[in-house]
Formats: sequence, C-alpha cells, structure tokens
Amino acid sequence: MIARSLMDSGKGHELLGFDNFSRPGSETNRAALRRLGVQVVHADLRMPSDVEALPRADWVIDAAANPSVLAGVDGTTGSRQLVENNLGGTVNLLEYCKRHRAGFILLSTSRVYSIPPLVSLVVEVKNNAFRPATGATLPAGLTASGVDETFATAAPVSLYGATKLASEALALEYGETFGFPVFVNRCGVLAGAGQFGRPDQGIFAYWLNSYLHRRALNYIGFGGHGHQVRDCLHPRDLVPLLEKQFARPGISAEDRIINVSGGGASSLSLRQLSDWCADRFGAHTVTADPEPRRFDIPWMVLDSAKAAKIWSWAPQTPTDAVLKEIAAHAEANPGWLELSAPL
Repeated sequence: MIARSLMDSGKGHELLGFDNFSRPGSETNRAALRRLGVQVVHADLRMPSDVEALPRADWVIDAAANPSVLAGVDGTTGSRQLVENNLGGTVNLLEYCKRHRAGFILLSTSRVYSIPPLVSLVVEVKNNAFRPATGATLPAGLTASGVDETFATAAPVSLYGATKLASEALALEYGETFGFPVFVNRCGVLAGAGQFGRPDQGIFAYWLNSYLHRRALNYIGFGGHGHQVRDCLHPRDLVPLLEKQFARPGISAEDRIINVSGGGASSLSLRQLSDWCADRFGAHTVTADPEPRRFDIPWMVLDSAKAAKIWSWAPQTPTDAVLKEIAAHAEANPGWLELSAPL
C-alpha cells in the first residue's frame, strides 16, 4: 500500500522492493507490484551478500520484520530467528546505507514501550472500550491523548519490541557515525485493504475477514469482554510524511524519533469492531476467553502530537473508511485468510 501510494504520488519515484517470500501469501504481491512499475527481486534480508547485490538507492524504507509480539515465544518461530530477521536484517540494511550514503527510514512500532506500566494502567469502560480512568495517576509520557515518545522503553517490551528498539538505536548510531540521514517512525496498528491477517498480526484485517465468514473469534483476556483498545492507521497516510522526510534530512537528532498513528480518533476496542461488523455483515457470536495472554495490554493509543508539530503531519483516512475498504476487499476475496495462514 505504501508502494502504491508512492507510485501514485506523481513525484517520479523509482521503487525497488525485495522479499524472500517466506511468509505465506507474500508471493501474490509480486505481480501486483510489478504492474505498478515497482521492480521486485528475490533476496533475503538476513543474507549480507543478497543485500550487497542490490543496486544503489537514495533511500531505504525498512518495513521488514516479524511483526508479532508473540514472535520467538509462541512455539512457531524461534527466538534466534526473530533476532536474525528483525535486528540482523536492519544491520544489513544499515551497512548498505553506509556504503551508498542512502537515507534510512525505519518503520518501528508502538511495542517498544515498556509493558509493566501499560499493563498496570488504571482503566475504565466507556462505550464498550477501555480508556485511562478519570482522575487516575498516569505514568510519565501517557495522557488521555495517548502514549508519547517520552514514555518508558525499559524492559520488558517483549522480544519483538526489543529487536525493534535495538534497531532504532543502531540506526541512529549508524547515521551519526557514517553521515547519512535516519528517521524512526513508531507506528500504531497499520490497517488497509489487501493486508494479510492473523490473530497476532493484522488484527483489523483478520477480525473483519473472520467475522464475515463466520469463523471462530474470541475476546481473549481482560474478562473476555473485548474492551481492549488499539488505534489504526492506513499505510497510505504515511506517504506524505515519508515525502517530507526525503526532502528534509537535516533535522535535529532528538526529533528523529516520532510516533505515527491514527491516535484517539482512530481507536477501537474489539467489541466496538464486532459491533461495526454486525452492522455490515450481520450477527455473529464472539466467545469469551478471560484467560490473559502474554504481553497483552488493555489500552494502546499513540500520541502523534510531535509529528504534527515537526512535520505538520496528521492522518487523513478516518477509521470507518479504513474498515469499509477492508470489508469490501474481504467480500471480494473470500479465501483471503487462507493465503496467509501458517503452513
């Protein structure tokens, strides 16, 4: 979706994408990207020789990672494999940028923020969704508007969060040491049509596709009520920010890390998402599983005020429009979940 928006921007971008196509369904992206005019090659991010063979570029956007907070601990992927993918791959890209003096943009995550203060956040329920409790003492870096960049990043953040946090630190050090621009964009939940969905990744796409086709869905943890909240952002809303970062590499070091999300206006609980699905698709029962799951938190909304101040950036796609787009894609592609199902 980012590639499509960049190609449609009229700025004359030339894009090259590479993938090892190991994730189920990823091979289906190849033809669609090539139709857009994107050059697509087979390469493994973990292999230095593969990355070294890539042609010179002006900018590298690192959107490659195993994006599940359960990665490395859920029994389907190994912890070493997670580190090789998420951190080792970033190192290989940074070495590429050092060699070619290319700019580097890391799409990071809200999961770099420390888990204990988020788990212990005092919340209340309003309109079937958690929110910080009125009058409660909130941890530093968190307000009713969300978590800002000053919030704690101390362990534990999950193995996944740790690989992204380490990638951020290395990226900034490489940029300072070797003289190329680096930006770190900590994203909320990215969601849009054509995104693959699994219970631990792409939750909005997974939920809508599963609900439409009457698959089993569970509200896990927090009493089994589905009140846990996340914000969402359409990937194309990143593109105006990326364009500005391409054009203004000389920004101060302290402003190179920003949150990028839909914020409170885009936030939804799973229960609210189910209500939206019921209006669109009809009734479907979601069962309760009150047993807590590791690393789950009740409320995660990013505050993007810093991005608005520095870059005059704000999300453009309302949540309802994001969900309608995903729903239309789900209706047109009834086998979509099978494409990305684990082998």
